[in-house]
Amino acid sequence: MSVSPGIRVTLAVVALFNLASAVAGCVLLVLVGGDRVGMPPEWLERTPFSSWVWPGLILGVIVGGSQLLAIIAQRERCAVAWGLHAASGLVMMIWIFVEIALLLVWSPLHGIYFATGLLQTVLAVLALGAWPRPFLARMPRRSRIGRGNTADTSA
Repeated sequence: MSVSPGIRVTLAVVALFNLASAVAGCVLLVLVGGDRVGMPPEWLERTPFSSWVWPGLILGVIVGGSQLLAIIAQRERCAVAWGLHAASGLVMMIWIFVEIALLLVWSPLHGIYFATGLLQTVLAVLALGAWPRPFLARMPRRSRIGRGNTADTSA
């Protein structure tokens, strides 16, 4: 199945943006420290973490790593690329959801990253063939046999 160039390019750009953001977040949280980049230690009180190191590593390895795998798979034209993009988008959305739920803090950046995860997931599902062609085509009527009735074969 052929995927439109627009979907391919958009998926690559979104994945690269998400990867760069995850790596930057990882570096800031692990090396600089969340408290030095505007994330007070009090936010960690509602989490299982005592420092920003583990959240930073999870962000870099899990969120960033899933994006990197999707990018590599797409570049190498692997059949699993679109599935990896869908999974990476879901990982991004789950990360944002859990972050908001644990920290009880919302920022416009949360909305941006949730939107990029959603966009990546939707485009990947479309790349997997979930878009009917033509879009407004009607589905064929099912036969009576298809509705659970049996055909009368007696003559």
